[in-house]
Amino acid sequence: MPADLPSTLLFLARLLLGGAFVFAGLRNIQNAAFLTQLMAARGVPQARLALWTGIVLQVAAGVLVIAGLWTALAATVLLLFLIVATPMFHNFWDHQGPDRASRINGFVGNVALSGGFLTLIAQSV
Repeated sequence: MPADLPSTLLFLARLLLGGAFVFAGLRNIQNAAFLTQLMAARGVPQARLALWTGIVLQVAAGVLVIAGLWTALAATVLLLFLIVATPMFHNFWDHQGPDRASRINGFVGNVALSGGFLTLIAQSV
């Protein structure tokens, strides 16, 4: 096994995890009006401010994860983001049929991402 394989794999992990959140944050900018309405309908106070705070956290923490800077802090921020956002946007318990299946898939995906961030945190401390 090459001596640099672990560092290469760790970089790829950071790139994929952080990159997913940079991409999602940038995509959320395009959907800001819809997402603000959705969040307001679910009772989020100051939904527009909450959305833009989330977008900034996604992009900034994602970039930090990719760069390997303050990785434990950035991964913790994204983990906390997932804890808040997952039940808000992947509330499968309120849906039926194909919509329920789609939301379950999103929920499970976010649980898996949480595991990735816990791994990065453990590796960084």
